[in-house]
Amino acid sequence: MKPEARLEALSVFLKTKRARLHPHMVGLPNGSRRRTPGLRREEVAQLAGVSTTWYTWLEQGRDIKVSASVLDAIAATLQLNTDERKYLYDLALETGFQTPPALAEQTLISPSLQKIVQELRYCPAIISDRRCHIVGWNAAAAHVFMDFAELPHEQRNMIELLFTKKEFKSLAVNWEHFVKGFLAIFRAYYGQYVTDPWYAQFIQNMSRAYPEFNELWNQSEVSSAPEVLIEFRHAKAGKMLFDLTSLQVQGSVDLRCSIYTPNAQTSTESKLQKLMEGS
Repeated sequence: MKPEARLEALSVFLKTKRARLHPHMVGLPNGSRRRTPGLRREEVAQLAGVSTTWYTWLEQGRDIKVSASVLDAIAATLQLNTDERKYLYDLALETGFQTPPALAEQTLISPSLQKIVQELRYCPAIISDRRCHIVGWNAAAAHVFMDFAELPHEQRNMIELLFTKKEFKSLAVNWEHFVKGFLAIFRAYYGQYVTDPWYAQFIQNMSRAYPEFNELWNQSEVSSAPEVLIEFRHAKAGKMLFDLTSLQVQGSVDLRCSIYTPNAQTSTESKLQKLMEGS
């Protein structure tokens, strides 16, 4: 990844997070004549204890030196959560500028991991790599989402599928919320592996092809493992509620296991059981 792309990502992130904060949220008077939403650059600089010029340069994406202590102050001022802080540090301190391990053309998961996923009989589970490319799934996932085996390997990117496959758009009741969760995970990877040029090219291609992607991506949400309640409207099983748990798989390859557990307060598990037995 070129330094310009990293600095542009940092610039967009800082602007987005500044725009979401209102003066009263940081103890400042609202005042008047605010032409843009959120805090002004000079207000962020004042609260963080840095000069307005320096912060302006940082937000403009200039290649300047920063320290962890100053980033701490900026992160506190912008009220960033833990994942957002890590993303900020990855970009500003270039901690992601380490050569990432090469990805095989087709990542193979271990037999033990595959067995674990298959044992989650009525919990749809999907294993993906750091590019959100699906490398494994169980029978429950094939029934709820789609049979990924029917897709060529190169078309199994989860982010792209959310925008290209009607099965996903019709499945999630709140499709936008559903997509935001995956994009938040994707952005966390993006900050961590900023040297991988694949990300910049993929984001550029998606932004050109899908205006919805560009709009949601620019909201700059970051999460390494969101835990959310998701409502599906399955064509055959009807309403289904799942609790999503995202787990990091330890090992030499950066894999993630996303598990959709049927909500215990609903009949989702029995509906899934009937769906799988009736196929």
